[in-house]
Amino acid sequence: MKIIDKYLLKSFLITFTTVFVILFFIFVLQSIWLFIAELAGKDLDFVTIFKFIFYYSPIMVPLVLPLSILLASIMTFGSFAENYEFAAMKSGGISLKRAMKFLVICTFGFSAVAFLFANNIIPEAQYRFVNLRKSILQTKPAMAIGEGQFNKIGATTTIKVDKKSGDNGEFLEGITMHMKKGEFGPISTVIKAKKGVLKSEETTNLLQLDLLDGNYYEDIQPQKMEERAKLPFAKSSFKKYTINIDLAKLNGTSDDGGGEIINAFNMLTMGELKYTIDSLKLNYNKDVVSYSENIDKTSQSLTDALQVASPTPTPKVVQTNTKSTTNLLDLFPTEKQTVLIDVAKSNISNTIFSLDNYNTDLEMKKKYINDFWIAYYDKILVAYSCLLMFFIGAPLGAIIRKGGLGLPIVFAVLIFIVFNFANTFGKKLAGQDAMHPFLGVAAGALILTPFAILLTYRATNDMGLTIDLDWLINPIKNIFTKLTNNKQQSSNTQTNEQ
Repeated sequence: MKIIDKYLLKSFLITFTTVFVILFFIFVLQSIWLFIAELAGKDLDFVTIFKFIFYYSPIMVPLVLPLSILLASIMTFGSFAENYEFAAMKSGGISLKRAMKFLVICTFGFSAVAFLFANNIIPEAQYRFVNLRKSILQTKPAMAIGEGQFNKIGATTTIKVDKKSGDNGEFLEGITMHMKKGEFGPISTVIKAKKGVLKSEETTNLLQLDLLDGNYYEDIQPQKMEERAKLPFAKSSFKKYTINIDLAKLNGTSDDGGGEIINAFNMLTMGELKYTIDSLKLNYNKDVVSYSENIDKTSQSLTDALQVASPTPTPKVVQTNTKSTTNLLDLFPTEKQTVLIDVAKSNISNTIFSLDNYNTDLEMKKKYINDFWIAYYDKILVAYSCLLMFFIGAPLGAIIRKGGLGLPIVFAVLIFIVFNFANTFGKKLAGQDAMHPFLGVAAGALILTPFAILLTYRATNDMGLTIDLDWLINPIKNIFTKLTNNKQQSSNTQTNEQ
């Protein structure tokens, strides 16, 4: 390694380290703020809070690392170009392509570290983080419910508590619970209680809420519209009412039945993800075959109905009329046609109902499989995004010739917003089975890769950002010029004739 290579590498690494530490600190604080309600005022010791932050911090690395490489490369190469150091290198026979050589090798190293981090460390950190939250909720169950506000528990239940007391806040007063029939449905049940007690055990994943001295209200939906206008409801009183709250729902995860919370798609390595995906796909294919066989079995009901309607042995078929008919019912006796129609209607209704249920079930399982594929491809994207951001930042810095924290930050933020927004949008579509998981995860990379190639090509050939579009604009200008001239000539001709 020559002196110039050491100088370039040293400048890049110093800038990268500074930027990474600052951005990592900002991202971690911003993310921890999302959980501040779980930490503030809960009498947690310093060790528990430190573990909470320590286990969550690695999750931020896939966001911070590519952005740090992008900003550091823009600042480093922009500073070199601004101070005419690249001009001095070129006069000495060192091209931009040659100057980037060891930095590219360094970026490949960052990509390898990012991949190992995403594949091994982040799943373990995610596992420990979620189970730490569960442990905190078990030892201090009142953390699951904030005071003086509605807290969402699962997809269909919210709870509000006026006051909490006790060493761990387990004694509640002024409790109001709202329950919906579905995730997006209206509130159908309201429970109000004067007092309540939260209980939990380390051996179970359930949080027990005992409501004392309260009322239970439930809306009734009559079939007749005129009765619905009266808004009928049922009311009952209770001295004690027990509700079990699943801690896994509070963490957005599932449990394995042994007390520990697990979640496949963000707590598994690539090998474990691939094994799980194969198992899920095998079960999915078995379900498809099973559902198809069930539909085939229902089609036999027509034949069974005919046999029931005609218990006597069917005589041999004797050809009495060779005239063709388009109505299949004419082929059966009149007394059997009514039975046949009724069975056919029932069969069709049952089949449609079954198909709707099967379709919903298969769609949910397909989306569940897509979540695993997204987690699988996401680990590869983290490594590729490091390379991509370098090949955008380095040539862009050399072209704009600006170092420091001004213009480079503007460009870096704009590029990263496009990259992150495209990835988030693509993952949402892939999770809903609207596009292939790979395309969803790589949406941002697919958009910015041509941009990186263009910037690298133009920077290494000293072409700048200005792109010559005369080959596209001039033909369009000529067409409009000809059209304008033709209109003027036609108007002049009409004037002369008059």
